[in-house]
Amino acid sequence: MKLFLQILLIVSSVLLVVAVLLHRGRGGGLSSLFGGGMQSSLSGSSVAEKNLDRITLLLGAVWLISIVGLGLLLKV
Repeated sequence: MKLFLQILLIVSSVLLVVAVLLHRGRGGGLSSLFGGGMQSSLSGSSVAEKNLDRITLLLGAVWLISIVGLGLLLKV
């Protein structure tokens, strides 16, 4: 179980860094990288950005759960 959580933590950490770096900064981001300018005027962000937000939140939750799990296993 400990090895599984350690591997999960490493993989989720790398994927979380990649997901955060794909987010839009002051300019571009993922939307402009793949031909941006096709944003809807009502939502303010493209579908790609919304999906990237969801993926980032999911990866953050997996990362947090693996940290808490490892902490509990190491404490015992």
